[in-house]
Amino acid sequence: MYWFSAPPSIAVVHPHRGPAVQAVYATGTVEPTVMVPISARSMARLVELAADEGSTVAKGQVLARLEDDDLRRAVDVTEAEERYAKAELDRLAVLVERQVVARTAYDRAKADWEKARAAAARAAVEAGFLELRAPADGIVIRRDGEIGQLIGANQTVFWLSCCAPLRISAEVDEEDIAQVRPGQQVLIRADALPGQTFHGQVQAVTPKGDPVARSYRVRISLPAATPLMIGMTTETNIVLRRSDNALLLPAGTVQQDTVWRVEDGRLSPQRITVGAKGAAEVEILEGLSDGDWIVTAPSPNLKAGQQVRAIPAAGQR
Repeated sequence: MYWFSAPPSIAVVHPHRGPAVQAVYATGTVEPTVMVPISARSMARLVELAADEGSTVAKGQVLARLEDDDLRRAVDVTEAEERYAKAELDRLAVLVERQVVARTAYDRAKADWEKARAAAARAAVEAGFLELRAPADGIVIRRDGEIGQLIGANQTVFWLSCCAPLRISAEVDEEDIAQVRPGQQVLIRADALPGQTFHGQVQAVTPKGDPVARSYRVRISLPAATPLMIGMTTETNIVLRRSDNALLLPAGTVQQDTVWRVEDGRLSPQRITVGAKGAAEVEILEGLSDGDWIVTAPSPNLKAGQQVRAIPAAGQR
């Protein structure tokens, strides 16, 4: 009779103090802050490669050469025309000085020489465009072209990372973006480097979101010495708030912002305000104190005022 009439036993725990971090989760990709495309100005065949993916290059260094036979011939023609025009100008200068020819003939020859000089300079510049050079110091992160391939006008052959450290472009859900601000600290993990946590900082939030994905792009700056590499996928936690002495409970004790408290051997539901949420624990901002006994695994059958026998969980007293 006693066994049937005794109140049911139920496991309980005290809230405890510990660190808590409230953060916004997002996935992202490591990318260069400045990525410069190097492309051909005109259609030509690729005949020489002087750099490849991963090469460290200096400003002005030749990365590749395109076939330039036709343009070189054009340079020779225009230079010959310039030499002829200059010689004609010098000859007429002597004749004008002797008053043998009219001044207008000299002026016309001078105009012809200046025109030939400009044409020669233009041909030389166009021939120079068939040498693809690095616009700045950096690292070649991608090459799209093989020797013998016909490269189209404005087709990018090299991508150069330069001028700044790497960054992460992360996609943040539109429900969370209002809480994200430049300057916030970011905790970063990557599958390629398991067991390691890296630190970054929110650099900028794009003002226009993606209406299909319902997300906003957030730029996260990285330190110059980061081991993360371009193209790595990352998990980022943008820290909104940090507390070193938060009131914590096991995550299973909270159901729809409510816990069951045992007081004087009876159950009572208690509404709480939840802060940071983790897989194992949640932060309690309001509604509980350190000495409260809370049911560890509340079942749907619990009723307010029900008499129970509280059994402290392991490590509790």
